[in-house]
Amino acid sequence: MSAFDSFPLGQPGFVSHILDRAAHLRGDEAKLLELERRPDARAYVVYRDSLVVRREAAGPRALLTMEEALKFGANPGTIFLGLREGAPVFGMGISPAAVEQLLTRDDAAVTELRGMAMHGAVPPNQLSAVAMAKSLVNWHQRHGYCANCGTRTALKEGGWKRDCPNCKTEHFPRTDPVVIMLVASGDKVLLGRQKHFMPGMYSCLAGFVEAAETIEDAVRREIFEESGIRCTDVQYYMTQPWPYPSSLMVGCTARALNEDIVVDRTELEDARWFDRAEATLMIKREHPQGLAGPHPFAIAHHLLARWVHDGPPIGRGGNHP
Repeated sequence: MSAFDSFPLGQPGFVSHILDRAAHLRGDEAKLLELERRPDARAYVVYRDSLVVRREAAGPRALLTMEEALKFGANPGTIFLGLREGAPVFGMGISPAAVEQLLTRDDAAVTELRGMAMHGAVPPNQLSAVAMAKSLVNWHQRHGYCANCGTRTALKEGGWKRDCPNCKTEHFPRTDPVVIMLVASGDKVLLGRQKHFMPGMYSCLAGFVEAAETIEDAVRREIFEESGIRCTDVQYYMTQPWPYPSSLMVGCTARALNEDIVVDRTELEDARWFDRAEATLMIKREHPQGLAGPHPFAIAHHLLARWVHDGPPIGRGGNHP
């Protein structure tokens, strides 16, 4: 099975086989300590956009025993992610100094998460838990002080909250909503590329939802700002957690009202229309000019592939959830 086969239509990365979050256990510190000590307890150790993995003959293993995690230098503070088939799973951070030490070892490695997921090195059914670990570890590392009074805060509720001992403000992890949309005009779809994309790759346009803005308004605004295209008939498709650092990709479709593209060069390197035949070749990686669509790991691929397979143009009788 190839890495592409790991993410069938409607199942991008980070969405499947989520843990039982067991939120009722988060406030029981004694129980959490007991769970940490269990022999079946496991942890994901996160460093920036990478995971600490154990090297094995069968390939890298990201889900570590607690003993392995601590031996590799993970920070002792744990984040309770939940239960997997009754076994506790935690998230842990690690310092730059400990990572430097790991680079000299033969039994461990620090590997970039996105590349591991795209190449199938992390099983798809573990990715949702990895996303939780990465998002929460990142949040704790960035929000150690109270935004209200500046006092050092304390980890609480199994890592799902930080409390300020001075002003008593409670701080909770944030998730930033991002709209990502496939815009169609008849039998064509609008795709764009950013400078950091792989050569030849085009994808759906996307942007952050602003304060006091609906998802529908964000779709219309972002599409117009980046491409000069006005659109209507905004429809929801599905969402994908995206832990870079902690976003929720809200997948949508929309119908274009005009076709004259005006590219915002501060956001995009290029944007253009693709017909169904060309988009099909891009998904299959068979385009004669070497153009390609997004990897099945990303929700953008599923928006595009669904449009290719469904047939009816968006906004004109298509089957939308």
